[in-house]
Amino acid sequence: MNKGKRVIFAVQGEGRGHLTQAITLQNILTEAGYEVCAVLVGTSSARKLPDFFHEQIKAPIINFSSPNFVMDKKMKSIRIFPSITFNLKLMPLYFRNMRMVNRKLKELKPDLLINFYDPLIGMYYMLFNPSVPLICIAHQYTFIHPDFQFPEGFVWQKAALKVLTRLSASRAKKKLALSMYPLKNIEKQKIYVMPPLLREAVYNTVATEGNYILVYLLNAGYMEDIIAWHKNHPETTLHCFTDKKEINGEWVYDSTLSFHQINDKKFVELMAGCRAFATTAGFESICEAMYFGKPVYMVPVDSHFEQYSNARDGARAGAGIYGSKFNLDDLMDYLEDYKSNHSAFRLWASNSWEKILKEIEA
Repeated sequence: MNKGKRVIFAVQGEGRGHLTQAITLQNILTEAGYEVCAVLVGTSSARKLPDFFHEQIKAPIINFSSPNFVMDKKMKSIRIFPSITFNLKLMPLYFRNMRMVNRKLKELKPDLLINFYDPLIGMYYMLFNPSVPLICIAHQYTFIHPDFQFPEGFVWQKAALKVLTRLSASRAKKKLALSMYPLKNIEKQKIYVMPPLLREAVYNTVATEGNYILVYLLNAGYMEDIIAWHKNHPETTLHCFTDKKEINGEWVYDSTLSFHQINDKKFVELMAGCRAFATTAGFESICEAMYFGKPVYMVPVDSHFEQYSNARDGARAGAGIYGSKFNLDDLMDYLEDYKSNHSAFRLWASNSWEKILKEIEA
């Protein structure tokens, strides 16, 4: 037990995965006797922090602006160079936020800071070099593992992703790289490969086979693609989760298409009972589908090289197939001959809590 050990979390708040991982790790550490005394969440004006995060995080939440991408007007594609110039203009704000982090560490005196891939925290450690030990945890740390297989080409995108990933873990004691499959630890680079940090609800929910397709859209702009496909296939029931601010709870488009506000409990329930899952290639949701034995159709956000890599990695791991747009015809064709075989993944994912806790305590 580690009664009295105080921990601060820092979370990159733009994706559902980092948020649910933080909630899960909070519960693991609390059970082990730690105290999570604050949660710093890097956000942008483009997204609202989901209600479930406020409800389940038991420590004070402190929002701050952190570097992020600029989207196109349709909220579909990342604009790379506008993202660079936008974040450069905000550097004075980011530096003020780093000073705020510094004040919080002095005020709360934590024994450890755990960073879920927020780049501003890496910048803070690089420039301020605080004495509080830093552990970083995210799927993205597999990208700097020498055995990770990137897609062919994309030289500058690959280099930029590695720079961002290393920046987020500046001066870290350990980088816990969440992976769909085992890889060797690279101790010289402080990379320790861990199973996915799945939620307790996933382990406690029994999978069934329903007659509907579950969809998760990181960016609300893809709703129009789902609606367009649905108009040609109204016989197929679709449940779609999106971060669109205007959706309050649930928007029933018609009898076979519903859009849901992001809700972790409802999402797990619908995931466990779906026939298949279509997603914008985020790591966490792919792993949840694999644990439930659901075939996955992965469509990376346009110009999002990280998700492009996730989709290819997921296909290699046996999650399913990938495409360039939400044409669910490809998924329906895939389902005709699909046979679930995720026993190796379930075994790999089954002891993730123990392995991650062991590395933190070490």
